[in-house]
Amino acid sequence: MVAGPNRSTRLDFSRKPHEAARAPYMLPIRRLSSVSRNVLRVGLIPADGIGREVIPAARLAIEAVGSSIPKPEFIDLDAGFEYFQKHGKALPDATLQKLKNECDCALFGAVSSPSTKVAGYSSPIVALRKAMDLYANIRPVVGVSSSNKPKVDLVVVRENTECLYVKQEKLETGQDGKQVAKATRVITEHASRRIGQMAFKIAEERLRKHLTIIHKSNVLSITDGLFRESVRAVAGQWPDVTIAEQLVDSAVYKLFREPQVFDVMVAPNLYGDIISDAAAALVGSLGVVPSVNAGDNFVIGEPVHGSAPDIAGQQKANPVAAIRSAAMMLRHLGYGEAAERIDRAVDTVLVEGNVLTPDLGGNATTNEVTEAILKLI
Repeated sequence: MVAGPNRSTRLDFSRKPHEAARAPYMLPIRRLSSVSRNVLRVGLIPADGIGREVIPAARLAIEAVGSSIPKPEFIDLDAGFEYFQKHGKALPDATLQKLKNECDCALFGAVSSPSTKVAGYSSPIVALRKAMDLYANIRPVVGVSSSNKPKVDLVVVRENTECLYVKQEKLETGQDGKQVAKATRVITEHASRRIGQMAFKIAEERLRKHLTIIHKSNVLSITDGLFRESVRAVAGQWPDVTIAEQLVDSAVYKLFREPQVFDVMVAPNLYGDIISDAAAALVGSLGVVPSVNAGDNFVIGEPVHGSAPDIAGQQKANPVAAIRSAAMMLRHLGYGEAAERIDRAVDTVLVEGNVLTPDLGGNATTNEVTEAILKLI
């Protein structure tokens, strides 16, 4: 669900020009080789809930940049819990094959994964990350400018393929006849080193050049111990980046008390998921926080918010996160000028504050915010 302040609250999104130019969602993340393309083939996976409202907005933003990118062609693809309810599979084989064989990149909306076990169901976005080896989920969080709040300007780099998200769970019967649930947690040196490399590269591009490794190795000394050691093992390639460590529980506490101490945070899958959503609360709404799922050969833009079924179909969804995710995706592919045009248009709309969705204290609709951004691209 998209969370945000009371509707009567107005947020100050003002930033100085040089700050906007260095906003983390505008930084080069990890550019895929820009091959010569006549056409840019973008897979669109709206999935569930408000995903069907915000992904069309992101598509319009991509179309609006015109000749800054190759001519875009959009391929509509199926996935999600609602698709599972109708067809018995959350991620159709056809979707995966088209992504691999027909698409240069993709956008994913949101998924309504149930909180209770549903036989045969597994999250399609988790499956996509594994199948496409999109090992890094990169989530920048930019804070609002405020005289009584510390500045939030950080990037969470989340390992995307393992940890508890390998979904190896089982239910057993104990000696007392009662049920015992067990889950396998997988942390590998390979995955930890490469997410560390990604995080160091991002940190090196930023002004502060500071990386915090998030773990709980005081308790999980083997799994989290391997993670922190593997990330530290690649540090020598980036001598200008300073390193700190933080236990995940104290990191959440410090995130709310002193968010300004963080620059880039790198974490195993579960911790990264939690701290990035927590960080979004500091900037007013999940509806403004973008992300990309990135690998060495493919990238999927994905707004951080969920499917928000309580507002789906009501034109209350904030399209900013999806539009910024599209910009991140384009930048990842090497189309920086197009991405910058989108980002500047979004910044202007937020700074002016005249056209905002309810999660940011406004009363504008999804389409009205989208149209305001498109006029400025």
